[in-house]
Amino acid sequence: MSNPETRLLTAAVCLAAVMTAWSCKSQYQIMLEGHDVPAKYRMAFELFDAGKYAKAANMFESLKLAVQGTLQDDTVQYYAAYSHYCYGDMMSAEQAFDSFIGAFPRSVFVDKARFMYLDCLYESTYRYELDQTPTYKALAAINEYLIDYPDNDYTAQCRAMIEDLEERLDRKEYESAKLYYTIEDYKAAHYALKLVIKEDADNIYREDIMYYAVMSAYKYAQNSVAAKQRDRYMVFTDEYFTFVTEFPESRYRKELDALASKVQNILNKHKD
Repeated sequence: MSNPETRLLTAAVCLAAVMTAWSCKSQYQIMLEGHDVPAKYRMAFELFDAGKYAKAANMFESLKLAVQGTLQDDTVQYYAAYSHYCYGDMMSAEQAFDSFIGAFPRSVFVDKARFMYLDCLYESTYRYELDQTPTYKALAAINEYLIDYPDNDYTAQCRAMIEDLEERLDRKEYESAKLYYTIEDYKAAHYALKLVIKEDADNIYREDIMYYAVMSAYKYAQNSVAAKQRDRYMVFTDEYFTFVTEFPESRYRKELDALASKVQNILNKHKD
């Protein structure tokens, strides 16, 4: 085949490939890469309303620069963030809502945007066993929101978030202190559990914490050398009376009453 014929065939193949690639592009992709702002704007909302949030997010993101400074600016940025949220991309949604709130503090969307930002923070927190830095960040933001909006459509949800996050922090403190009891380091357990009560008197696990403090005192005394048992059983007795005074109907009462009776017999023998 001559060189002109080869070049002609090559050009035809390339043209066919380009035409095939172009024809294979979806209407969405063509619109996303195009510059027809009104058409892109309409498609973005069509995608959002159809529940195609990932595509909607991309379309709204592609509009941001084009509508900057126009009346559509806050709408596009809000729905870009909202699309990320609905798709489940909480990191992108959090950043987008945060940016929106800073850029459009007077927007009609700002109230809901602030709540959605809080929800992103809340959804990004971890189980109680893990790092609770995100929990503290979320709590601070939610409490700030409730100061600004003490009574609106999202107040109940915010309070529910706070309750859940505070329970998580309380449990982490409780479980961390209780770990010493689990590994049978009863002296450290007693100290750690008492410290939790001192620093967080309203901990929702207070009854359990105090129970394990009593048990730690008992087991520490029980495992001590004879010469030190009397003083350490006295510590147990003090802990016991403190516990039953505060929780007279506790589910632990029967067990602790039995131990207190046993310890009293031991202390009576020491007197003899």
